[in-house]
Amino acid sequence: MTVMTLGDILDDLRAADQVLRKFEQRYWISSDVFYELYSQGRLDDGENLEDYTEWSGFYKIKQRREELLRQLSQQRISQLTHKTAGTHPLVRPTASP
Repeated sequence: MTVMTLGDILDDLRAADQVLRKFEQRYWISSDVFYELYSQGRLDDGENLEDYTEWSGFYKIKQRREELLRQLSQQRISQLTHKTAGTHPLVRPTASP
């Protein structure tokens, strides 16, 4: 299993956002609405299958990376809380790796 760094997660999110914006501009709907309709099988008539497949793939990547970012954030807050003996965590900027 490959461990993703914060930089990897943020890079993937940035790339996914760029692709999602391209499709949102092309089709004039948000990726959330698209994915809901797509997952219900309410969009594909075969004409745009390639676009829809790519769009849904990048949407899923974004969702997974956002979840990883949430998990990393929760771990960091837990570590900071532990360091401050259970009081409010002191969130400060850190140096880039």
